[in-house]
Amino acid sequence: MFCSLFFAGEAQHLSELRIVLMGYRAAGKSSAGNSILGREEFDLKRSAQCVKRHGEVADRHITVIEAPGWWRNYTVEESPELLKQEILFSVSLCPPGPHTVLLIIRVDTRFKEIHRKSVQEHLDLLGERVWSHTIVLFTCGDSLLDTSIEQHIEREGQDLQWLLDKCGNRYHVLNNQNRSDHTQIKELLEKIEETVVQNNGCHFEINRKLLQEIKERRRAEEERADEQMKRIKKRRDNIRSQMSKCKFTET
Repeated sequence: MFCSLFFAGEAQHLSELRIVLMGYRAAGKSSAGNSILGREEFDLKRSAQCVKRHGEVADRHITVIEAPGWWRNYTVEESPELLKQEILFSVSLCPPGPHTVLLIIRVDTRFKEIHRKSVQEHLDLLGERVWSHTIVLFTCGDSLLDTSIEQHIEREGQDLQWLLDKCGNRYHVLNNQNRSDHTQIKELLEKIEETVVQNNGCHFEINRKLLQEIKERRRAEEERADEQMKRIKKRRDNIRSQMSKCKFTET
């Protein structure tokens, strides 16, 4: 499906942008979402489920989905099934699909082979095509001080460079401590639009069969959870009823 692009000189402007934030726990996804929308929309406390928020930014309607994060050193096999389902489900929450996946990476911590493998495996859940829609968003940009992001990438070595190559060398740095700098968000939105152009105007769309399987598993798990809650409530009601009878008998 193609997106409507509005031309202003050489600039190409999308009136709507759909973004999914993805990454490991404590990478700064919520802070990044708040910076993009320009207000406190995402709770910094961790959530086990996807969170969806909207806003108007730089003459664009922005939808931001935050997917729950995985443990930084965990492989896909070590991650809970519910987490993997939420990662897959996240890209369906902004139909017909996100324009980009922002992969959140902190610049103030080392990025080693184990972290690269973890990122690769979790994004691969969405299929190989997701990489052409992915931008690496570096958070904690204030920690770079006088170091440029290019110097940081070179210093980190082959694992971070592999990741950037996988994403078509698309990256951006965000200083979440400086919300007053609107330029960094404006540049990020422009990079997202450039990514859409590189993808011939197409958004990312997950395999429909896979998505249907995820929805069915989620529905089955929700039904099991509801049944369990009903059983717990029934046991509590029985206990209260028995306690009331005991008190009545004693009286």
